[in-house]
Amino acid sequence: MRAFVTGATGWIGSAVVDELISAGHQVIGLARTDRAEKALAAKGVGVVRGDLDDLGSLRRGADQADAVIHMANKHDWGNPAESDRSERVAVRALGDALTGSDRPFVVAAPLSGLVEGRPATEDDVSPAIGPDSNRGGSENLALDYVAQGVRTVITRFAPSVHGHGDWGFVNFLTAAAREKGVSGYVGDGSAAWSAVHRDDAARLIRLGMEQAPAGTRLHAVAEEAVTTKAIAEAIGRSLGLPVDSVSPGDTGPHFGFVGRFFATTMTASSDVSRRLLSWEPTGPSLLADIEAGAYTA
Repeated sequence: MRAFVTGATGWIGSAVVDELISAGHQVIGLARTDRAEKALAAKGVGVVRGDLDDLGSLRRGADQADAVIHMANKHDWGNPAESDRSERVAVRALGDALTGSDRPFVVAAPLSGLVEGRPATEDDVSPAIGPDSNRGGSENLALDYVAQGVRTVITRFAPSVHGHGDWGFVNFLTAAAREKGVSGYVGDGSAAWSAVHRDDAARLIRLGMEQAPAGTRLHAVAEEAVTTKAIAEAIGRSLGLPVDSVSPGDTGPHFGFVGRFFATTMTASSDVSRRLLSWEPTGPSLLADIEAGAYTA
């Protein structure tokens, strides 16, 4: 297939591009900057210049492709409403371009906020509906296109997609530990996160594009639940710092924006995804990556 990938130079997106190429697919990447264009060209990837606000560039990329993999998101933690808005309009533009084609439309989504009190499953419907909801309700919007002849596949990612070079949540937790001189966890540290190695997540995306039926929800989850205390202890060992509890009322000052996520359990199973696509994660665990220096090199 020829796949158009948004977020093609991002943390997960770049691994997806590598996975697609190694499996024999052709790739077109959306490039916002000269640097991104050069990075994609160096891999032999076709380039469409543009960004999430340039809807014409999204349509051009989709028109050239047999499949679309939408990985990009503004991740503007200071203005989440803008991130939600841009996500929704981008999904609509891509979905409209694919309507009636039966082409795959793989859309990245978070697994947070789906359910409370238990791990989320692939059968759980996202409660985010409409433009004012989380991520602009883009997951449900993308699934609406199934009825319009699009093979939509949602891939929900664990809160930690880890490995060397990760700039996400664990990176921010490590930075906070360095700054404060202590690796903290919130309360008793019983909150837990799911985790997956970046290479395993990229392989699931590729398999979903190739094989998953329309309307499928996949979970990129290798480890169902890693306690936040265990994460803090691994960070502490990697930095040679003490580990201590942080009061729930002090999460903002200690951790910054990531504190509210670190205080929240975000877990999910991936049993359905594994059975459907014969996907079996093989990468190192989150704690092994932390202790091997993935966040301290």
